[in-house]
Amino acid sequence: MTVTRFWLIRHAMVDETARARLYGTMDVALCEAALLEQAPTYRALARCLPHPAAWRVSPLSRTHRTAEAIFAAGYPRLEPVVDPALIEQNLGDWQGLAHAALPARLTLPAHAFWPLGGQERPPGGEAIADVIERAGAALERLAGVHAGQDVIAITHGGTIRAAVAHALGIGPDNALHLAIGNLSLTRLERHADAWRVVCVNAQPEQ
Repeated sequence: MTVTRFWLIRHAMVDETARARLYGTMDVALCEAALLEQAPTYRALARCLPHPAAWRVSPLSRTHRTAEAIFAAGYPRLEPVVDPALIEQNLGDWQGLAHAALPARLTLPAHAFWPLGGQERPPGGEAIADVIERAGAALERLAGVHAGQDVIAITHGGTIRAAVAHALGIGPDNALHLAIGNLSLTRLERHADAWRVVCVNAQPEQ
């Protein structure tokens, strides 16, 4: 049986000033202090990730820098392919807003674990439902291109939730109940006729 194995890693923590706002697809900086403090996590990822593998990153620099940190920690260095379909949820006109400014703009109830409900589509942006469609199509495409191989993707919390939702066939509001921490590992497998979820939000053993 041909099985394509996906290793999805959420990028490192972004800078504190960026976290104060809705940043979505904005290209924000990583937290330099966290990069140093989490050196053991990068070493653990470098040890546990498969080699060889096809590497993908989103267009945003925070995924590129996270990949670089894993290479610096011991994973054999290569040049990841940039895949625009793996980018974070686009929050449209709401990107850059302070969190406190968002509730007055919502047209649907907020989610308990996300500033927006799963069907809320910001002006000029995406709903989580849209991200599930986009990320799901990307996974199916990559599973075809890299059938039977390992695919490592450094991507975003919203994108990983969407990928798991696609694999499980669950809706956007259910997807938002998934916790996806920075530098966590989520593993999916594409079998011939079905997806399998191996783990979600796992912390690599140090």
